[in-house]
Amino acid sequence: MNLIGNIIWLICGGFLAAIGYVIGGIVLCITIIGIPFGLQCFKIAALELFPFCTQVVSTRSSMGCLHVFANIIWLICGGLYTALIHLVFAALLTITIIGIPFARQHLKLMELSLMPFGKTLV
Repeated sequence: MNLIGNIIWLICGGFLAAIGYVIGGIVLCITIIGIPFGLQCFKIAALELFPFCTQVVSTRSSMGCLHVFANIIWLICGGLYTALIHLVFAALLTITIIGIPFARQHLKLMELSLMPFGKTLV
């Protein structure tokens, strides 16, 4: 079922969203200051490609308390907007029974796109 879910996800926009995150990550990695944020974009792109077979888990980051400040900067510069979009899509998908598994994946993406520093994909 994970394979079928991932294929449907990719066809219905997951592939284009992943390309957008990869392009954003490349643009952010051009500057030295943007490299950590670009790496987080690549992490979100990986989850956009295969959301049904991955989980988001919190980890002890090697950044110490800097991940708190990085998450605040991420939140201000677009993380809140992205998380709200995933929340809206999740709400729309829960209207139908078929859309509920896809809504759960959008909630997973919302969690990662809101504060990606200190989280990893398993």
